[in-house]
Amino acid sequence: MIITIFEVHEAGMNEAIDFLAQHGTLVLFVAVFAEQIGLPLPAVPFLIAAGALAGTGQMALGMAVGSAVLAALAGDQVWFELGRRRGRRVLNWLCRISLEPTSCVRRTEDFFVRHGVRSLVAAKFVPGLSTIAPPLAGIVGLTVPQYLLYNGLGTILWVGSGIGLGYLFSDQLEHALFVSAQIGPTVLLILLGSVTGYVVLKALRRRQVERLVPRMTAQQVADKLAAGEDPTIIDLRSHAARQEEAGIPGSHSLSLEELNSRHEDLPRDRDVILYCDCPEDAASVQGAVLLRKLGFTRVWPLAGGIEAWRTIAVKAEDEVRVADGETVAV
Repeated sequence: MIITIFEVHEAGMNEAIDFLAQHGTLVLFVAVFAEQIGLPLPAVPFLIAAGALAGTGQMALGMAVGSAVLAALAGDQVWFELGRRRGRRVLNWLCRISLEPTSCVRRTEDFFVRHGVRSLVAAKFVPGLSTIAPPLAGIVGLTVPQYLLYNGLGTILWVGSGIGLGYLFSDQLEHALFVSAQIGPTVLLILLGSVTGYVVLKALRRRQVERLVPRMTAQQVADKLAAGEDPTIIDLRSHAARQEEAGIPGSHSLSLEELNSRHEDLPRDRDVILYCDCPEDAASVQGAVLLRKLGFTRVWPLAGGIEAWRTIAVKAEDEVRVADGETVAV
């Protein structure tokens, strides 16, 4: 019985090696491209496996490197062009599919702004920045030659490190495949269960928090300002977003980290209104929860964020034009 099991595992191991050896370049291309366009498929294990196959002579090293580099550049180019043509709407879409919408764009965007074009070289090695960096490069107006130079350099370093690691340990390939054949199904089930549980709990917690935190509408904010009230309005958007579009007049620009460290400067005897440009008002909700835990009772996320305020502002401008006898296009 033991011999039979061993033979089955050995056959499976050999089939895996044969499959990777025959289709490795295509598989590698698909895996790398999938990760670069945002799919939850880690490409590094495929890079390491390709390097190991190259080390044992079962895959051409040049083909492996070329396939991975081409796939990464192709996926990045899709996002770069979307960033150039669609602007910040691309980042908002990326934020919607993130498990951490309050930080998925803000922190990586600030990292990109601080380090400029050089961040493209390190992007592949920074979780969260790999997918967001190319559209950011397009949004900030980076020229195509600059983008291709720095992103290409970073891609080559990333691909080279992954394939190089597999190449160095290629003599351990068969042993690794045999061990994975024995424990692989159990480990896979544990990993899938853990990831699924984490995603479900994260989503449920987000929904629960979003429902429990009361919001203030843009019209209510406009009415308060028109009535001469003096609420403290905090703009939680990134620096780049604020540069691109003006916020609510009189608002203060803070990050969530600054909100936490400077909360003692905020008034407790009047309304504190937070707004952002993320889906479901995610950053504003998180900021409101933070301040309420610190004892603030009059703190409100702005429902709909800057988009809702923009709608109110446009409506007010149209009403003024109508009052002045101008024709407003519908």
